[in-house]
Amino acid sequence: MEVPDQRVSAATFADLALPLFDQLYNFAHWLTQDRHEAEDLVQETYAKALRGFSGFQPGTNFRAWMFRILRNSFLTSRTGLKAMIPLEEDAHETIASNDPSPEIALVEQANRELVREALSEISIPFREILLLCDVEEMSYGEIAEVLAIPQGTVMSRLHRARKALRARLLAKAPGGVNAV
Repeated sequence: MEVPDQRVSAATFADLALPLFDQLYNFAHWLTQDRHEAEDLVQETYAKALRGFSGFQPGTNFRAWMFRILRNSFLTSRTGLKAMIPLEEDAHETIASNDPSPEIALVEQANRELVREALSEISIPFREILLLCDVEEMSYGEIAEVLAIPQGTVMSRLHRARKALRARLLAKAPGGVNAV
């Protein structure tokens, strides 16, 4: 009877894990800043999670568990230990047809590029906390679980990360710090 139990476990894992694929890939892409490495990292995350699924405690936060596996895999990878690589342009981004004008679309694209560039320049601990909070919309508790740090540390690190990102953006703004 172990075979049906393994199938149920694998099916349960798939039901929980597959909806997280895009979120995990996006986080991995921001961390690695390379599409192929992000794909490898997500694949490694799913393999580790499936192998360790019997140790997952039902009723706990599966999403945070998966993000923690991804983050730990990244931190022990070659990319996680060396300098950052410039971020590739997202191929799937397009300008919506209902944009009021090409000028506005150009400004919005420039702003997105400015934020991407500034985000890629801040340290990984700051980058990951901003992504988990502001992009993945995780709660402080979930972030604390993913990063294995106290919730108070999440709040202070997030404050410092936002301050660092703001400083980078101000420095990059046309006219520098005096532009705002």
